Amino acid sequence: MIRLIAPALLLTLTAAAPEPRQALADLAFERIAPEGTPMPRFKVDAAWPLMPDDLLLGQVSGVAVGPDDSVWVVHRPHALTATDTGLVQNPPIAVCCKPAPPVAHFGKDGAYLGGWGGPASAPTIEGVNQWPGSLHGIFVDQDNTVWFGGNGKDDHVVLNYTAEGKFIHAFGRRGQTAGNESTDRLGNPSDINHSDGMVLISDGYTNRRVIGFDDRTNGYKGRWGAYGKPPVAPTRQGAFDQSHAVDPSKVADPKAPIFADIVHCVVPTKDGHLYVCDRNNNRAQLFRRGKDGSLTFVRDLVIAGETGGTHTVTDIAFSPDPEQKYLYVADMMNGRIWVLLRKTHEVLGAFGRVGRQAGQFTWLHSIDTDSEGNIYATEVNTGRRVQKLVFTGIE
Repeated sequence: MIRLIAPALLLTLTAAAPEPRQALADLAFERIAPEGTPMPRFKVDAAWPLMPDDLLLGQVSGVAVGPDDSVWVVHRPHALTATDTGLVQNPPIAVCCKPAPPVAHFGKDGAYLGGWGGPASAPTIEGVNQWPGSLHGIFVDQDNTVWFGGNGKDDHVVLNYTAEGKFIHAFGRRGQTAGNESTDRLGNPSDINHSDGMVLISDGYTNRRVIGFDDRTNGYKGRWGAYGKPPVAPTRQGAFDQSHAVDPSKVADPKAPIFADIVHCVVPTKDGHLYVCDRNNNRAQLFRRGKDGSLTFVRDLVIAGETGGTHTVTDIAFSPDPEQKYLYVADMMNGRIWVLLRKTHEVLGAFGRVGRQAGQFTWLHSIDTDSEGNIYATEVNTGRRVQKLVFTGIE
């Protein structure tokens, strides 16, 4: 029966998409600073993004805003089940849907601009295809090139592509990891930044460090553990899976001398500093960047330090003003985004809550901001979406 009616239905599904529109709704909000303290406020746009009618996103494990304010995400098509993607089963079992390309591109208004990726787009090096099995993190640099890593089995590689999906370069190699001491091999890299002559990588799910490379020569520049010391923490044995993220034996220690076993983000500021997310210790660490590529520890930033489960600090973003006055911290376990004054790290408030409705979060994973101050937030595990939080002003 499906085969008889599918062509007519698919004609409807693939018709021209409607014009993007907004559907703004309130967010759960907690004010922590005294009443009257100015702070940014947001509403969620429940109509964003406007996906093509036949495409679905799996776990959305990274979001990045490009220099033109367009929005890029990476997702995990393998997280979709046969009942999600009935259209592409053999034979088809439903009139919809199919996975979106692993790297998907949207306009600020939510319009789908296209996508690319997968093993066919990646090089084979030493007999091994370099496409990660489980994409993790994405960064788009000022040259509009796209970077991402992976946290699945053997995903010890960072890939760099043009915006059109043409491979440029790889750091590390799939299937090869050599611990925190290595200067050319990675261990499940989680996040990337390319700025100020450096490629910085949070490395990540197997290793526990930050590693840096020169962006001209691709040569090694340095590696750092917690507090800027040599990375001596033990590496993960075996492949990561999401059951490890909720292991009750992993108790956060915001004063730990080493990074815990998920170093989750690497995010620079405009004034020469760098935040590193130490997720399972419920903290970020702030470093000062030297002109020679060095990192000098400045301070800890603890977020909801007693939290268990998946823990808190998964990503960091800033308000777009020149001073980056406000700091936003994504908190996975509590399903909220904390708002702080960046210079003092005073906590002003938080918005969002755990849930599945618009403006709520299930496994909140990655965030970024655009030039208008809007926040984009992604969810993994069963969350499987990206949301736009529209900046409505300072109140």
